[in-house]
Parts: sequence; structure tokens; C-alpha cells
Amino acid sequence: MNNYFQSRIDALRKGHEGLIRGQRNKKQTLGNGIYDRYEYPILTAAHVPLHWRYDLNPKNNPYLMERIGVNAVFNAGAIKWNDSFVIVARVEGVDRKSFFAIAESSSGIDQFRFWDKPIQLPQGDVPDTNVYDMRLVVHEDGWIYGLFCAERRDPHASAGDQSAAIAQCGIVRTKDLVHWERLPDLKSDSAQQRNVVLHPEFVDGMYALYTRPQDSFIEAGKGGGIAVAYTKSMERPVVHQEFVISPKVYHTVYEAKNGQGPAPLKTTVGWIHLAHGVRHTAAGLRYVLYMFVTDLSDITKVIYKPGGYFLAPQDDERIGDVSNVVFCNGWICDGEDVYIYYGSSDTRMHVATTTLGKLVDYVVNTPEDKLTSASSVNAILTLIEQNEAYKQ
Repeated sequence: MNNYFQSRIDALRKGHEGLIRGQRNKKQTLGNGIYDRYEYPILTAAHVPLHWRYDLNPKNNPYLMERIGVNAVFNAGAIKWNDSFVIVARVEGVDRKSFFAIAESSSGIDQFRFWDKPIQLPQGDVPDTNVYDMRLVVHEDGWIYGLFCAERRDPHASAGDQSAAIAQCGIVRTKDLVHWERLPDLKSDSAQQRNVVLHPEFVDGMYALYTRPQDSFIEAGKGGGIAVAYTKSMERPVVHQEFVISPKVYHTVYEAKNGQGPAPLKTTVGWIHLAHGVRHTAAGLRYVLYMFVTDLSDITKVIYKPGGYFLAPQDDERIGDVSNVVFCNGWICDGEDVYIYYGSSDTRMHVATTTLGKLVDYVVNTPEDKLTSASSVNAILTLIEQNEAYKQ
């Protein structure tokens, strides 16, 4: 082994271990009272294990070059498993292909370490070209399900169009997060399906799904927003009707398209949903997170919907491969505490923490969007009037 190789591998290992073990996360100061952001991302491309990226044999790789590059780590599903916080991250290589890999932390806010190997996803009859954004759900049937976007080239596209794609809902299930069973893709009457999420409980003996029907790979088209659909079986998942519960609305944070984030949290006031909303700007699409609540006995009935966004890209979160984006497909409720895992600008993973009590207060007491500038001013004037007795 040459001296150059040895010194370089020592430096790489020291830097990698220091990144994982040495960077303890801290809450950002003050905040908005709803949740706490943290100073550092919890996962980046640099967190990916060295033995995934480098040939560590000095005879094969005397210059210790990176053989398999990683571009980004983002958009992770999440679950509490064996007293650890476990997330299934989307890892994107420099070849643009994404895959899933599990990272684990004892605190939930820092020192996330990838498991030794990425997930080897079983393939169906039609192999996936790309996979991403897995939602993890512990269902009352005893299985852990992972629902994700399975992307393949549109077979009807012209030879000159190498960007046309079809997105469908891929499905796997597991009992141990190690052995994964591939189930058939969800069948629906929609041309494309992205951001499909499994409700954690049976509804009248059926599996309930939150879908996002859309006409094309990028644009939602006439796709109306977040919908609820039902299937008798996850082993043969078919839905024929999709009931829109959170529609696209003009001049809101979800005017262009929207989609369910993770599975909703069950609370005393209803099922709390975290979703992403998209609007067009002069600089391109802007992705933010928003919330709504559905009735405990009727998940198609929205009973609370705070106006505006819940969380938006801030500071360095705005910058990345696809800028001005936050996206969440995983959160963990651990007793009263809630850990929200979100990706920023398709580049890195972050965490924000809050409590069930704070979320209930937020969704119940935040004014809804009345959809005009005048009504927004009226809401402020109402608050001012209420605050007259408390002004300094």
C-alpha cells in the first residue's frame, strides 16, 4: 500500500466519522413557536458510506478515486423501529438514478448512520428505471408498507423525446426492514400516480390510499389534488374512484399541484395531514408544506385547514439541484414528540421537531385561507382587535 493511498484513506475515514459523530445538532434560536428547525442537515451526500463510493483495494485504485459518485440524499420515509429513529432515504447517484437506503439514529436529530448496504429493491414484471420518495407505514394488518414512485420511460414517446416518463405507485412490504416483498403497482384510472400514501388503518374493511391523480409526468393537468381511494387488497391493489379532499385552488400555495406527504397522524381532533403544495413563480416552481385535518370517522371530510404554508424553504434550504423546494414524506410521532423529516431543494435531509399539542393548536386555531386579499386583512384586523387589551 503506497503512502499516498494510506494517508488519503485515513483522512477520508476521519472526515466521514467526524461528520457523523461530531456534528451534534442544535435548535435554531426562537423560531415561530410551532416547530423548531435545526442548524445542520441530518443527511447529505457526504454521509454516504465510503465503501459504497470507493474501491478500497489499493491495487485496483491506487489514487483512491471515487468510483461511484453520490449527488444527493433527500426525501426520506421514517419509522420508529427497535427504539431507534429509522429513515429510508432517497439516495441519488451522479448517474441520476435514485435508490433507497436506511439510516438510523438514537436521537432522531443527529448522528444518522447508514446501514451497511442499500436496499436491494425487488423488481416487478416491468423493471423500474428510477424509484424515489418512499412513504413508510405501519399498517394495522401487521405489515410495514413502503409506497414509492416507480418511474419508467413512456413507451409511446417519440424516439427523440428521452424525457417523457410515466410515474406509478410501486409497493413493497416487510416485517423487518431487511427482507422486502414486491407487490404489484397500484392500478387506477389515472394516467399517472405520484405521492400515493397508505392510510395506517382499515376503513370499513378496506385499505385506504391517498392518491394524486395527474395527467402527465410534471403537470397535474386536470388532476384535482389529493384524493382518497379504496382497495380490497394490497396484494392486488386496484382503485376505480378517487375522491378529492384537498383540491388545487387559484392563488394559494397549492395552486399548481399538491400531494400527500407522510401518512396522517391520529389525534383527538382528527387525522392531521402534512402535504406539499406547489405554485408557479417567475423563478420556477416553489414547493412548500401545508396542513389539513380530516374527521376521525370520515377521512374524506376535511374539518380544519390552516391558511398558507406550514413550512417553506429558508436560507440555505433554498439552494440545491432543484432550488426553492421543501418536501416531506416521513415523520415520526414518539409519544408527544413529533419529528418531521424533510428534504430541501432535492439535495439534503433536515429535521424539525414539535409536539402533538402544538400541532393540534396550530391546525385548530390558525385562520383558514379565505382566498382574497381583503379577507386576509380582515383576519389581521380581527387579531389586532383581540390583542388590544394585551398590547404593551
